Amino acid sequence: MLILTCPCCGLEAAEIELAPGGEAHLKRFGPGSSDAELERYLFTRHAAKGPVLERWRHAYGCGKWFLAARDSVTMEVYGTYSARLPEPPEEVLARIRARHPGWQVPA
Repeated sequence: MLILTCPCCGLEAAEIELAPGGEAHLKRFGPGSSDAELERYLFTRHAAKGPVLERWRHAYGCGKWFLAARDSVTMEVYGTYSARLPEPPEEVLARIRARHPGWQVPA
């Protein structure tokens, strides 16, 4: 079972207490964007095996959104962090790269 620590309230939460929100750090284009940019935002996702960055909501706790880095194959959690950050903190990236040298944040 997946267990994530909510960075907002500090509680450990099992996946039954959380609501998944999909891939993290998606760039949404505003008014005046092209059809291709809108299509890429709606339908293109990074779905590789290994490290993933995801949005989660502590549904049966504080109710706030946060981001998590985990391995989609082994379910190993590299860390959780605030949804306000534009990219993962350096300590989370270091944990990922210790297991997966050369890994980069998906563009």
